Amino acid sequence: MEHRLVRAIEEALGWDGPGRLGTEFARGSISDHLVLGRILTPPRLLDMIMRRSLANPQFRFFKGGGELHPDAYLTPQITPRGQAIPMVDMRRVGSLLREGATLVLDQSNVFDPTMEVVCRAMQWWSREHVQANVYLTTNDASGFDLHWDDHDVLIVQLAGEKQWEVRGASRAVPMFRDAERNNTPSEEIVWTGTMKAGDVMHIPRGYWHAATRIGRGGGHSTHVTFGFAKRTAVNWLTWLADWSRREEVFRHDLDRWGSPEVQRAQQRLLATAASRLIDTRDPAEFLTLREQEAPAARHVPFLSIFGPLEAVACVAEFPPLIRECGETVEVLSAGKKLTFAVKALPGLRMLLSGHPVHLDDAARVVGAEIEVLAKILVEEELCANLTPELSSGYTGLVTSAGS
Repeated sequence: MEHRLVRAIEEALGWDGPGRLGTEFARGSISDHLVLGRILTPPRLLDMIMRRSLANPQFRFFKGGGELHPDAYLTPQITPRGQAIPMVDMRRVGSLLREGATLVLDQSNVFDPTMEVVCRAMQWWSREHVQANVYLTTNDASGFDLHWDDHDVLIVQLAGEKQWEVRGASRAVPMFRDAERNNTPSEEIVWTGTMKAGDVMHIPRGYWHAATRIGRGGGHSTHVTFGFAKRTAVNWLTWLADWSRREEVFRHDLDRWGSPEVQRAQQRLLATAASRLIDTRDPAEFLTLREQEAPAARHVPFLSIFGPLEAVACVAEFPPLIRECGETVEVLSAGKKLTFAVKALPGLRMLLSGHPVHLDDAARVVGAEIEVLAKILVEEELCANLTPELSSGYTGLVTSAGS
């Protein structure tokens, strides 16, 4: 999938692919400023939160250096039957933003089709799970205090300005669940300065950072942080532990009461079996299967009672693997393996390209069988019906397949 923002970020950072993700701090600026407003604007963000039932901690407010209680910006809407539904109190939100505050919406990709498609494109690019958190800060408000994240981030300044300080890591590649605490900030200042609209910054996992608008007077800042949850060797070992259940030697009870000689013999047996398991299930297999087994993203189900299938888009979390096998073609994705005749290959490549596909246009390129293929892939949930709402997430950012 070729996405306009992904390409702009690569150009801004001087990257050729995702290989440098997590390796070093990087900064740059997007030359294509038209893409910024297309991704998200402050009014669209406020409209997004107004129309949904949100709750803390996904939706938060910070003011005066501390987090506000949810009662300061959420209020229950009482239905005619007396049911309470938490909704954002837009009047309170307006007052807070006028005074100066920071609004945070985590996982904006769950609510907004443009953010959904951006995150899917980022996932296909990086082969890692991605979520988009949005931050709106107004007037002289501060942001988060100096902290580190347990994942790599790409930050895109969409509008306004914000002052940043970035420091190096004080513990190498720290984790959320770790063997040691990591509470002392590094004294190594990597960069300090102002992020302006169009600026991009990559902060590796463990780097300390803080952002603020204190002292900048009136104005605002809107930025989106794309978080990349990369897999570690710890994740691989956890995966190996699940595979160990297949072998009888690992299912036996550990010998608590045997003699020292018997216990040592069991330990040697387990060590040999563990070494064999490590040799046969390498990290590359773990990463490959993780991609192939990830369930498809949330999507609107297709129901023929509402009309014919006219356009689709692939909603797999990662690029489906298309494998030619002589007279057949296998598609591995979303925990499934589908087999087609080899003549279906051109249609499969188009439908699973990550680009939206309008079936009438596609039929003129690869043949009328594209409709049958599309129905199969929709039924198997590798593709989804391209509703007007989902289509809006691609418009101006991802071209249609076959264009």
